[in-house]
Amino acid sequence: MPLLSLADDRRLPFLLGLAGLLPFLAAALGVWWTPPAWQAFALDAFIYYSAVILSFLGGIHWGFAMGRDAPKSPAFRGRVLLSMAPSLMAWPALLWGGAPGALLLMLGFIAVRGYEASATGMAGLPDWYRGLRNILTVVVVACHLAVIVRLW
Repeated sequence: MPLLSLADDRRLPFLLGLAGLLPFLAAALGVWWTPPAWQAFALDAFIYYSAVILSFLGGIHWGFAMGRDAPKSPAFRGRVLLSMAPSLMAWPALLWGGAPGALLLMLGFIAVRGYEASATGMAGLPDWYRGLRNILTVVVVACHLAVIVRLW
């Protein structure tokens, strides 16, 4: 049986997740291997896209809390608080730009994945989500490291 059959509920999120890696990969490569004028553009594209996606991860947990957790429960409070952290990290990263911005964004992706790996963070999420997020986080962090190394 193929990894993901057409009837598999994971197929669409998996394919969209992989497609979402393309801008990270393209921009990180652009920071390394394009002419200098294009490198600045590639860096901005990388930082902006990274900030958007980090904020999106917060939105996943906001939506999950609103739809599944009891409003007065500790799980609800924890998930709603976590859901705001990515945006609050992405905003200064956009202002800083460059290596400091990329570093803060990378730390944000690691922090979100750390929360998601906890029992509280995974509670109620689909079983396949952990594997998908592991793959995506590894590639995203590697792209951030590549950009940071290029800039420092």
